[in-house]
Amino acid sequence: MDTVSLAALRAEFALRLAELYGNEVPAYNTLVEVSREVNTDVAAAQGVRAERLGSIDRVTAERHGAIRVGSPRELAQAARVFAGFGMHPVGFYDLRDASKSSVPVVSTAFRPIDADELAKNPFRVFTSMLVTTDRRFFDADTQARLEEFIDARTLFGAELLELADRSAERGGLDTLDAERFVELATAAFELFTEPVDHDWYFHLEEISAVAADIGGVPSTHINHLTPRVLDIDALYERMEARGITMIDEIQGPPDWEGPDVLLRQTSFKALAEERQFRHADGSVRPGSLRVRFGEVEQRGVALTAKGRDLYDRMVAETDARLATAAANGTTRVEVAREVWRENLPSTECELALRGLAFFTYAVTRAARFGEAHGGDSTTLGELIESGVLHPEPIVYEDFLPRSAAGIFQSNLTDEGTRDDEELGTAYDIEKLSQVIGRPIADPTALYAAQQQASLTAAAQALGLRSIIVD
Repeated sequence: MDTVSLAALRAEFALRLAELYGNEVPAYNTLVEVSREVNTDVAAAQGVRAERLGSIDRVTAERHGAIRVGSPRELAQAARVFAGFGMHPVGFYDLRDASKSSVPVVSTAFRPIDADELAKNPFRVFTSMLVTTDRRFFDADTQARLEEFIDARTLFGAELLELADRSAERGGLDTLDAERFVELATAAFELFTEPVDHDWYFHLEEISAVAADIGGVPSTHINHLTPRVLDIDALYERMEARGITMIDEIQGPPDWEGPDVLLRQTSFKALAEERQFRHADGSVRPGSLRVRFGEVEQRGVALTAKGRDLYDRMVAETDARLATAAANGTTRVEVAREVWRENLPSTECELALRGLAFFTYAVTRAARFGEAHGGDSTTLGELIESGVLHPEPIVYEDFLPRSAAGIFQSNLTDEGTRDDEELGTAYDIEKLSQVIGRPIADPTALYAAQQQASLTAAAQALGLRSIIVD
């Protein structure tokens, strides 16, 4: 019997989730429609240049999802499910310290890590875990109640986990098992229909709407599903023109005339959705929640550690200037654009020459460059400036903690409560790896390896011993 590959399973999973989420949140379908319109228009206007960061087919089909879980057990099980689709944990994000509001979660993203697998289908799921032990948010009684509530539920059934493990081990499943696996995995993220304990949910919401969405309901669900767009500013305007309220600003780098770097994100505001609530007197009555929203993203080139340091400095400089400029009505985007122009190179080539971003390199001359150099090593800068190598940007496949927290915060009903006099629970990439039961990859190391493989191949093609990255 034929084997359905991990990439094919992943693509079908993404399609099923999109259909599910579109039925649950119809405004998402509008977001996808507008994204396609924008991508088509950009492709028509820019031609080949529009595909610098991925083919139009890939960009238009691309999605990332987001879910939230409540405990190490649930996160470890989610990792097993995603492994069955060829999706591995990449990156560590602490949203507790990325926002002044109450977002008591740590996160990772499950995605393909091989370049070929990313090209086939780059579906990724940003997955957040509630930190119930963090005393800045939860007192001892609330922690105990949360953990009891979460421990009593089952997000991922035994059959789903068994199929996921088999798929991960074998690199796919036969047709019948593949259909069952995708069916069960999709159902695991379907919105619950059971009544919600009214008093418990709103007790948690006073602390954090995110905590309530994780620990106040009987199951997990797709919190948002995010299409990728080539011009997020155009999308923002078109969504507003359709009468859909967007959050106040686009998160991440500003729109400017230079290269797109890292990630820009925005969303429409969380919509009121009807739920059934069980009250203290035993009655079940309808109510509404605002926890799910429609996010969209525009991806740029991945930055090196040196580039990320520069990015962080530019963000800090933007904050510092905005503190005085805001009184004059200047917006964050306007301030950030000035900072970007002052500090960031205006071309991809200059980003490469300064070692600020990751690229693969195409050999543009047929002659063996190494023969003229005695087969010795030479620098990447020399090869770029002489036109022997042409940089092709490596797309940023990951996330930004501040942007993610900004999206969460913009969709909260209020900022919740936190006591910064208390000590937080320490988390880092190593500790979260232990929770998941498998190592979390460092995204920068993945990009560096992809770039190095390209340089090694280029050196061989040119007859050089090596290419030295300045």
